[in-house]
Amino acid sequence: MHRLRDGHISALNVTVVVQFLKFGIVGVSNTLIAFAVYTILLKGFGLWYILASGIGFVIGAVNGFLLNRRWTFREHVGDALTPVRWAIVQSCGLVCNLALVYVFVHDAGMDKLIGQIPATAIVVVLTFLANRAWTFRTHPPVAPVQGEG
Repeated sequence: MHRLRDGHISALNVTVVVQFLKFGIVGVSNTLIAFAVYTILLKGFGLWYILASGIGFVIGAVNGFLLNRRWTFREHVGDALTPVRWAIVQSCGLVCNLALVYVFVHDAGMDKLIGQIPATAIVVVLTFLANRAWTFRTHPPVAPVQGEG
């Protein structure tokens, strides 16, 4: 972490850490939902593992949008494009997730349930960074121009 000259941790870094922890807590709920849906579709209905993973991911992502918007990135003032940006980030996350699950299962020979675990871990970090930087970005207040009053 960056430290200020007097040794205090900067407020920005604390905010990022707190947001990442909240994102992680929300992510745990998303993951539990997604993994439960994935397992039910895979084992209960015999759905193809890639399709089951995609459906679970989408359901978890909807949960994540709602919780992250209200809790993790609460200071973000949403606009009409916030859900669109979220959908774009999550779509990219979904593509990454499906590709990683395929590689872990098909190429690395992992069990279909176990292969979802490292894929999820990688995608969580990527989507946090993208959502913080773009979907839920905050803008610093704009200082008035001198001469305007």
